Amino acid sequence: MASTFETRFTRLAGIEVPIVQAPIGGLARPELAAAVSNAGGLGMLALTWSDAELIAAHLRRVGELTTRPVGVNLILVWDQSERLRQVLDAGIRIVSFFWGDPAEVTRTAHDAGAIVTHTVGSADEARRAVDAGVDVIVAQGWEAGGHVWGGVATLPLVPAVVDAVAPLPVVAAGGIADGRGLAAVLALGAAGAWLGTRFVMSEEARALPAYLARLRDGRETDTVYSQLFDGGWPDSPHRTLRNGLIDAWEASGRPGPGARAGEGDVVGRTAAGDPISRYQSVSPAEGFEGDVDELPMWAGQSVGTLHEVLPAGEIVRAIVAEAEQTLARLSG
Repeated sequence: MASTFETRFTRLAGIEVPIVQAPIGGLARPELAAAVSNAGGLGMLALTWSDAELIAAHLRRVGELTTRPVGVNLILVWDQSERLRQVLDAGIRIVSFFWGDPAEVTRTAHDAGAIVTHTVGSADEARRAVDAGVDVIVAQGWEAGGHVWGGVATLPLVPAVVDAVAPLPVVAAGGIADGRGLAAVLALGAAGAWLGTRFVMSEEARALPAYLARLRDGRETDTVYSQLFDGGWPDSPHRTLRNGLIDAWEASGRPGPGARAGEGDVVGRTAAGDPISRYQSVSPAEGFEGDVDELPMWAGQSVGTLHEVLPAGEIVRAIVAEAEQTLARLSG
């Protein structure tokens, strides 16, 4: 890969290009993480709710597919001490935390020789994360798909966080889907870009065809920021594509938990046969049985620029090429 994109973050993480595949829940499969890492970026596994057996299986599988760095994401709403210990014992040396105080888990990760990223939504929170010892700040703008921590857009957030934590590297998240976006956040002072919706639309994620069709046709105005899909994760704002369930909820006055139509009804089953309740926080992943319109279709506002499902490695290479072209054009 071109050295144009060597940054403080790529050097720290041991990767070639400053592109991170966001930990997109049940779609962050080992095959996806490995493909991104093999292309020079950083693939991520989302293991927050996984039991020890599944974690072992995912780590074993990703190890079969790549020898390059892969990260693991854990959400700190829940106690992650056992999961963290398992992934560190397995040799993972990049861990990502979100939605909580990272101080204690950062110490554990550092004791094992791992580097730590933590996602924030403001400059003040970034300073607190630095005080907790984290190595990399992920500045997540409000445009992001999936669960959204803050309320500031990416464009004003990233430079504010960069200034607040310099010289620590900052990775920008939210609304980034192509090489133009990568070039833009590098210009803002970020040392990398964190992409979710773009990698949902990868072959390796194996999102449901109906979900992918909605993403391909989606416009930048088609996402909704709400707390509707909070089953299993209360008080968790998120961004999804508008669908029939959201329309009905809005038409009824946007009632809160406990007052929503059909709350708790089983609307489908996972590939393993586990029931999925209406408003549950799940991903429309391969093997789901039921009506996809009942599920949260996670998507960021970048969805309007995305129209193809491609192999993840091809996505990484296309982003790099377009970023190079963008920077060359800007430099004259």
